[in-house]
Amino acid sequence: MSQQSLIGSKIAGYTIQSEVGEGGTSAVYRAEHPGHGTVALKVLREKLRHDRTAVARFVREAQYGGRVQHPNVVRTIEIGQSDAGVHFLAIEWAAGELLEKYAKQHAPLSCEETAIIITQIGAAVHAAHSAKIVHRDLKPENVMYDPVTHQVKVLDFGIATDVQAPADERLTRAGFFVGSLMYIAPEALSGEIVTSAADQYSLATIAYFLLTRALPYTAKAPREMFTQLLTLPPIPLNSAKERLSFSPKLEKVVMKALSKEPASRYPDVMAFTTAFDDAVANPGTTKEPGASLEETGIFAKWRGILRRP
Repeated sequence: MSQQSLIGSKIAGYTIQSEVGEGGTSAVYRAEHPGHGTVALKVLREKLRHDRTAVARFVREAQYGGRVQHPNVVRTIEIGQSDAGVHFLAIEWAAGELLEKYAKQHAPLSCEETAIIITQIGAAVHAAHSAKIVHRDLKPENVMYDPVTHQVKVLDFGIATDVQAPADERLTRAGFFVGSLMYIAPEALSGEIVTSAADQYSLATIAYFLLTRALPYTAKAPREMFTQLLTLPPIPLNSAKERLSFSPKLEKVVMKALSKEPASRYPDVMAFTTAFDDAVANPGTTKEPGASLEETGIFAKWRGILRRP
């Protein structure tokens, strides 16, 4: 059965209504279930049905996602295989849109809205770390954001790792990596064991992008990005775009979390988000930070909803 022909069909009681996203290994559908209501149904592509690695990753996503219970993490409902052999994963239906899409349309965002988003992602990641899981693939594409309610939901634990797993299972060869190159921590490229500090780096990169609509490195090709990540310091936040200006306090917070050495970052992701939140709410006597020098009054608009849920 082709992916397109799944629309209107049923998989283990889930009636597929429409396709909402797709990747190289799976497609995601909006589906209805008599007991679970509206869900997001992730379906492994038919050509990978007998691929042990693809199936293992699919199952791992459900297992790791199920271990992380938090309001800012999409809830895992069920994983299974239909009578026809279709591997599926049902997760909570999250309102809003991918943060990647929202950012491309609206970034640079105000510091206040960025803080709302970053503190919620940080809380979700902290919950994962408390469950001994490192996400390893934090990026706007793996975050749902509802701009109406300002609710954030982190998803996709497909390449997450268990910090309690044996070291040989967590190592990657130098020159090989898992995750997205634009948001990956430098240590993930050099064959080191990736720790929770890598997620902090990725979260700081997301914050940098939301604030500037730019990335800390200017490489245009993967090979160049690889080299820059390993050899060059990230571009300072206040040098990202000519028309953008941020308080020295906020810049210091973001750049500390983007340190090449994991030990030079904040002790944990919550320490970073707390510092980020404080730098936005209390920029000191420096010029008020904002998404643009031409914007005014943003801080007053957002302050009442800045606090972490």
